[in-house]
Amino acid sequence: MKEEKNGCLMGALIGGGAILLIALIAFFWIKGIYNNIISQDEAVDASWAQVENVLQRRYDLIPNLVNTVKGFAKQEQGVLTEVTALRSQWANAGSVADKAEASSGLERALGRLMVISEKYPDLKSNVNFLRLQDELAGTENRVSVERRRYNVAVQAYNTTIRTFPAVFIANNMGMEKRDAYFEAETEATTAPVVDFE
Repeated sequence: MKEEKNGCLMGALIGGGAILLIALIAFFWIKGIYNNIISQDEAVDASWAQVENVLQRRYDLIPNLVNTVKGFAKQEQGVLTEVTALRSQWANAGSVADKAEASSGLERALGRLMVISEKYPDLKSNVNFLRLQDELAGTENRVSVERRRYNVAVQAYNTTIRTFPAVFIANNMGMEKRDAYFEAETEATTAPVVDFE
């Protein structure tokens, strides 16, 4: 009888230990998935902060560039006005999608501004303009790099929260797909025409 009790007690301990072990494994597995989702969500936010950082740099350079060009290209007031308006639009944009759209418009306008600068030999040789143009070109490269990094972070996050079993945890956390990818403008598929007439 004593042996029977010891056998039952031993069986209960082994069964309880197995259940506890399974519960611990499940806990740490779910914790790992949860922490991965949170890490990727934070990576998306950090990537967007870097995009905003380089867009702010561009935003700060534009007034100096526009003022330098103004002195040489008074008849090109339309493009200069557009660049200034788009700069303001970017500053007032609230959402990621609005900022991405304003940024794309600003890029197109800056491209036209650079084409205009080709018409003015004195402007092209102006040291301030050349320095600003180099700064802006460097900033545009940074924008491109940070946009790519942002897109990669968004893709990784979206993939994680939509795959099994993370989808269940993400749904319970209220995590939603991020859809603010930077995409090429439709005009980017055709080469720009430069006309000096």
